[in-house]
Order: sequence, then structure tokens, then C-alpha cells
Amino acid sequence: MAFPTIKQKVYAYITNGDRLLIFSHPDFPEAGIQVPGGAVRPGELPEDAVLREALEETGLTDLELVRFLGDQTLDMSDLGKNEIHFRRFYHVRCVKTPPETWQHFETDHSDGSDAPIRFEFFWAEFPDRVPELIADHDRFVEKLGALSRSNQ
Repeated sequence: MAFPTIKQKVYAYITNGDRLLIFSHPDFPEAGIQVPGGAVRPGELPEDAVLREALEETGLTDLELVRFLGDQTLDMSDLGKNEIHFRRFYHVRCVKTPPETWQHFETDHSDGSDAPIRFEFFWAEFPDRVPELIADHDRFVEKLGALSRSNQ
């Protein structure tokens, strides 16, 4: 068996008040519910990558980086991929009032495909009303909630 591919990933916990932005893939329900995120490009700082990925996936432009929440190394073989993901999670705030729900199409894919991918976005109160997220995307939701409560 070949050595696994190492991928650098970033994930955005985008908040607006006490709500966390999450999304589903209506055309690929097996992809589960997720938070925005994606691959870090060669030479790109993770902090820049998380804001770029958040914009590309959500279409939201009024975003500000709040803080780094933590990192995780995840073996993706359970999902049928010979990859190790080094993941960084960040708190990103939506500054203006966003829509309650919306759809957005991502067109800049890290896998090289060119077909637009439709995402359906919605908000969940955190940490108590966030549904289970796929592939450990909810790793730092409780920490985000604790940090938010301590800042009130």
C-alpha cells in the first residue's frame, strides 16, 4: 500500500451572534452536514486560506477572522481515502446580518473538477443546537461555545 497523501485543511466556524453557519449538499446527501472549509494552497497562510475558503463556499463577503480554535490530524482511511488531513479550525465572524438560509454554488474545487457544487446554508444555535456534523467537523463546537460565553 502506498503512503498516504498529507493534505493541509482549514475549517471556518462562521458565527453570527449565537449561531453557527452549517450546510448540506442537496445533490449529495451522503456528504452530510458540514462547516465551510477546504485545502490550503501551496505557499498560502492558513489564516488567508480559511477566509478564502469561507468566501468561496458561502458567498459571504463581510467576514473577519476572530481566532484559531485548534488543530487535528485525521486519518481519512475510514472514509475510503488514503489521506491524512492536518486540519486547522478557526472562528470567523459574519459582521453584517446574513440571510437566514441560502444556496451558493462553489466553482473553485481543490480536486480539479469544474462542475459547480450546490451548497444549502442555514444557521444553528451553538453549541447546543448544532446537529452532528460529518467527519469530525464539530470537533471544536463546544470550545467555540465556551469561548463565546466567557466573552459575554
